[in-house]
Amino acid sequence: MTSHTFIPSRGLTGTIAVPGDKSISHRALMFAGLAVGESRITGLLEGEDVLATAAGMRQLGAQIERGAQGLWTVHGVGAGSLLEPKQALDMGNSGTSTRLLMGLVAAHAITATFVGDASLSGRPMNRVIAPLAQMGASFEASPGGTLPLMLRGACPPVPITYRLPVASAQVKSAVLLAGLNIPGITRVIEPVPTRDHTERMLTGFGARLEVGEENGETVIAIHGEAELHPMDVTVPGDPSSAAFFMVAATLVPGSDLTILNVGLNPTRAGLLHVLREMGADIAEENPREVGGEPVADLRVRHAQLTGIEVDPAIAPAMIDEFPVLFVAAALASGTTRTSGLEELRVKESDRLATMAAALMLAGARVEERADGLTIHGTGGDPLPGTAAGAQVATRLDHRICMSMGVAGLVSRAGVRIDDTAPIRTSFPGFIALLDEAAA
Repeated sequence: MTSHTFIPSRGLTGTIAVPGDKSISHRALMFAGLAVGESRITGLLEGEDVLATAAGMRQLGAQIERGAQGLWTVHGVGAGSLLEPKQALDMGNSGTSTRLLMGLVAAHAITATFVGDASLSGRPMNRVIAPLAQMGASFEASPGGTLPLMLRGACPPVPITYRLPVASAQVKSAVLLAGLNIPGITRVIEPVPTRDHTERMLTGFGARLEVGEENGETVIAIHGEAELHPMDVTVPGDPSSAAFFMVAATLVPGSDLTILNVGLNPTRAGLLHVLREMGADIAEENPREVGGEPVADLRVRHAQLTGIEVDPAIAPAMIDEFPVLFVAAALASGTTRTSGLEELRVKESDRLATMAAALMLAGARVEERADGLTIHGTGGDPLPGTAAGAQVATRLDHRICMSMGVAGLVSRAGVRIDDTAPIRTSFPGFIALLDEAAA
């Protein structure tokens, strides 16, 4: 374990670039691995989660190599032609790798075992097992439907229409990816919109996919027995990684920071809307489209925030950004209330309980409820910081680490966290980039 103290800052300035989008990086490797021919990927996030996807796709038959200047080349094995892995697929800490690769494997007549670290092995997989079992796959999971888990692919697989019981882009994607290799049409009914990177990118790779609406709900239909074609993918900057710098520059007086090339997919832009509703000064400059995804440079200047009641309907568009929003709320004027966030209890950690405890240790006023937090802000005054010797418990959760790092910038005495190692899963250069912006 590597502990670290994040100290108060006098302003974040200059121009920075955050790593490539994690969700898009996962999908680029998977879909290129299913296309016949050579795809090239630039801007790929090279964190541990994405590298777990690369390793898994190699075991399933794709040839994946990293060249100079971060150019990745992928020679795909072809949809329907995955190889049976000789060893267990080690997913590390990555829920996205696990659930999406389960979808891929489920429609092939192969058997694969999925394993992960302690944090991932506590996360629920039944939400993916249920639809994939309807398609004909069979499972031997650990108690509670967790990893380690053995999956026997369906033979033959059958198409289904599946209505998502929880708003989850991972479950949606798992069903669509299984549908790629199933004769007929597989449909997913989505009562609440979630991130749509899978639909956008699969279309780019040549899959036949239709998105419509019935009774006010989104219906996504994918035509099976697909032949994917190789393509070149440029991965935009990750809005979930940019979030930490958006909040930091908003909160630290004297800040004027530009974050380059940030993906602004509408299904991911919830934090931007909420921060602006609270009074943030964030301008979108040079808007453009990269690989089918909207992108812009974000100029963020210090602003005093005001507490609000966050609409629970926006949760799917910012589910990973709530930990750092809680930090923003702790410095706002007045009270911020969040609700409808039960999903945060089954992420890399229980993010409601972990953030409530962490912020209180740093001196914030927080009330935890079953489905959200109520946070009484300081009105812009710095948080007292952690007492001498006290350490925030980050529970192996990269977003808790980075969110409490931001809290340290707006504290009097700094915030000490117990372990920075989890940051490597999504943002290996986070601390160095934060130091650069604060210099």
